[in-house]
Amino acid sequence: MKLPDKQSSVEASIAHVKDGDTVMLGGFGVPGTPFTLIHELVRHGARNLTIVKNDANEPNMGVDHLLQSGLVSRLITTHLGLNAHAIGLMNSGQLKVEFNAQGILAERIRAGGAGLGGFLSDIGIGTELAEGKQVLEQNGKTYLVEPALRANVALLHAARADSFGNLAYVATARNFNPLMAMAADCVIAEAEAVLPLGGLAPDDVQTTGVFVDHVAALGALSKEYAVVQR
Repeated sequence: MKLPDKQSSVEASIAHVKDGDTVMLGGFGVPGTPFTLIHELVRHGARNLTIVKNDANEPNMGVDHLLQSGLVSRLITTHLGLNAHAIGLMNSGQLKVEFNAQGILAERIRAGGAGLGGFLSDIGIGTELAEGKQVLEQNGKTYLVEPALRANVALLHAARADSFGNLAYVATARNFNPLMAMAADCVIAEAEAVLPLGGLAPDDVQTTGVFVDHVAALGALSKEYAVVQR
């Protein structure tokens, strides 16, 4: 059986995002953030998006371009501390923000990819993080029910890919990208290099191509990628 070639342009890939979609964005600060796909999403103009990302990047970078364009109605994240613009939008009520402890966000995404409905955790009990969540007693302990997270689309950044969509990440880009690749209905990856099928050694693959729908090759990396240029 011949494996399909999933290579696509950035423009054709992002055309799959619709108004009202939930979009997961990989990345841990700069590493692993799909800056080129984000810029195309701004140009594409899908609105009323729910964005799931570990952080809101910094002003005039990544997620902030979506916020400045008014495309995001809700952000599910762990912190906004590096982005004063995002904080201002939240404080003025223009942006709904749902905060999660970092490990909880990762596990909610992992649970979504594993087909689970959620999990129990005692993290955040008695704090604002517990507001609106179901509380259960089990074996004499109190737990919050943390619902799994899934998305319509996940946008990822890989250091290398092959034509089938097998992906290899570098360093902290591994923190959220592999989880999000399993937790979305449509997975779009940008890659610094797209190799022929077989160009990635099996041990180098961190996301298998069965989870990936579209792969877009990047040209020269913009200045937003500066800290990950190798």
